[in-house]
Amino acid sequence: MGKPSKGSEVTTKSDKKFDKKLQFYTKVKDTVTSLAVQKEIGKKKKIRSRQKKLKAYDLSNLSEFLPEFNALQKSALPAPDLKMNCKRRQKLVLTEGERLNKVLDHPAFQADPIGSIFQHLQSQQPPVEEKPKKKTNTNGSKKRNRKKGKADSMEI
Repeated sequence: MGKPSKGSEVTTKSDKKFDKKLQFYTKVKDTVTSLAVQKEIGKKKKIRSRQKKLKAYDLSNLSEFLPEFNALQKSALPAPDLKMNCKRRQKLVLTEGERLNKVLDHPAFQADPIGSIFQHLQSQQPPVEEKPKKKTNTNGSKKRNRKKGKADSMEI
């Protein structure tokens, strides 16, 4: 690394500095390796605790007691994340074409197209829960009200 040591017994100041430096570097290297080992052990423990938590929340055993769950799973539409290929695309075009013809032939749609579409969309959307709005001042800022007790004590 630095200055090579001499064969003589006489050690100069620079040799002592070099030896100290080597000792320091070896200590640093040892501590770094020991910290790395401790860190690896800690990571393994964290993974194990996460796996234990996941086992605690495992609800797969409940499916035996819920036969409706299996029936709903089978009756559900195929997963939408499937890749679209030519056969699926043709089938989709046919089904959507039939649906469009049914809508066009429906008497409510023929009487009021826009109204019937609006009514359909309203029935399909989940109800919106309105949150109460925070009170605002006359200028629209959202300042909080100060306690009146402070104002009374200032007048005395």
